[in-house]
Amino acid sequence: MEQVVGKVAFITGGASGLGLAMARSFTGAGMKVVIADIEDAALEAARVEFDDTNADVITMKVDVTDRQAMQKAAEDTIAAFGKVHVVCNNAGVALSGNIADMSYKDWDWVTRVNLDGVVNGMVTFINLIKSHGEGGHFVNTASMAGQVGMPGLSVYNTTKFAVVGMSEAMRQDLEPFGIGTSVLCPGFVATDIYTSERNRPDTLGGVEASGFDLAAQQDGDSDPERSEALQNALATMMPAEIIGDMVLHAIQKDEFYILSHTEFKEGVAARGQAISDSFDFWANYRREHNL
Repeated sequence: MEQVVGKVAFITGGASGLGLAMARSFTGAGMKVVIADIEDAALEAARVEFDDTNADVITMKVDVTDRQAMQKAAEDTIAAFGKVHVVCNNAGVALSGNIADMSYKDWDWVTRVNLDGVVNGMVTFINLIKSHGEGGHFVNTASMAGQVGMPGLSVYNTTKFAVVGMSEAMRQDLEPFGIGTSVLCPGFVATDIYTSERNRPDTLGGVEASGFDLAAQQDGDSDPERSEALQNALATMMPAEIIGDMVLHAIQKDEFYILSHTEFKEGVAARGQAISDSFDFWANYRREHNL
């Protein structure tokens, strides 16, 4: 989707962090943007920011886990802008802790936002994008935690691996309709996701429940190099604005993977090598056992 001027983007989790960075990059390229978010204060701050510009931006309070609310948001988007071309399923929450300590409420909170929220965004908007015949693009926010399993991130890993797999299938399914798909897999970025328990519903534990403190989880890590690398990554987080520009470029050039943090390249390669080695191991096993 090389030409984006005048095209309409809908961004969940759009009032802060990566979503707000996307909104800034998109409006800078001449796009119309709907910022959807669950936080009143963040939505108001975003509204004020864009009111002071010539950008075509509207804000909506939307809970991505509420399918009726998502449908209403889609209807309001069409009423305001006529069409939608780009959907960024970006809303997400994070939780850290040993998998043995994770409760059903922990699992339900994170999976409903990080996975169901992406599903809801896709199902809500796919036919609207197909209907106008002008093509479009989905951007699903995953994480490097969707590429490499990390201790202390079991619940988060589960949702982000699922988003990556879903996106790989979406890309193939939607290509015939002229609809592209990108999956965003950043490392540590300076956003508010590390305090996302502030939006945790009372029914799923509330703000007093476990949050994100991955550094504390690594204190007893038996691999000092890994622990040191994590501490360095947390201390030098990438500005969200860089990601916003990368996402815009991926939409325009139809790039699938958006892998922003090269410090994770070695870990991803090691995982791929381990998978490749396992194919060889089990092929030899079958030969040795005449299977």
